[in-house]
Amino acid sequence: MIWVDFIAIISGVLLITAVLLQSSQDDIKDAFSGEKSELFKNKKTRGFELVLVRATLIFAVLLVASVLLSNNLPR
Repeated sequence: MIWVDFIAIISGVLLITAVLLQSSQDDIKDAFSGEKSELFKNKKTRGFELVLVRATLIFAVLLVASVLLSNNLPR
């Protein structure tokens, strides 16, 4: 394993953690039934939720970049 592999593992774990910490305003039954379809309604996130959304985006980009870089570096 090279250093990029460690970055991929750490960013993957942090991405999973950031996604699990996010809260949802919708019930799961509404997602499957389509009853109340406000899934893509413009809702502003503030405070800690905004930090989690931005952290999720950063960790996802870092994970994809490190995996692509890891596959292209010689071992």
